[in-house]
Formats: sequence, structure tokens, C-alpha cells
Amino acid sequence: MITINVDKRKKEGKSASRRLRLKNKFPAVIYCNSEPNICIELDHNIICNIVLNSDIYKEKILLLIDNVKYKVKIQSIQRHAFKAKIIHMDFLKI
Repeated sequence: MITINVDKRKKEGKSASRRLRLKNKFPAVIYCNSEPNICIELDHNIICNIVLNSDIYKEKILLLIDNVKYKVKIQSIQRHAFKAKIIHMDFLKI
């Protein structure tokens, strides 16, 4: 199981997401069934190395947010049209 340390996003919206991408990070969301959704930010270089593995969609991932563990699976990845960049990710809480 892959373990990734992530931070909660302090601000949401288009301009905040653009500022994140300038810092080589990108926004993501953890969708939960009964709890509110969690907005997070991920480091682009770390995630790109993990996503290169073809079985990443089948694996469970452990996200650590403020010492709280969330088991998730990747729901979708949005990529830039012509750059090798990830723009946004969605996770489903298991």
C-alpha cells in the first residue's frame, strides 16, 4: 500500500488552484459517503512518479492528513492537454 503525506487546502477556487500549480502542487478532493468532502493539495513530482505505475488505479492508497489516515482509491486524474502535468485528482474513500 502506498502512503502519501498531504496537506489540507486553506483556500479553494480557481485563483487558489492556479497559485498551487505555480508552486508545483495541484488540488485534489477526497469524496466521502457520509462525511463532508476533504479538499487537499498534492506535490506534483511525488504523484507523477506514483502514477507512472500502471496498476495505480487498482491499488489502495493511504493518505495521511494531520496524522489521520484515509484509505482511498483513485477515481479520476485530470491532465493538461499538451503538457506532462496533472491538473486535478479525485479520490474515493474506502
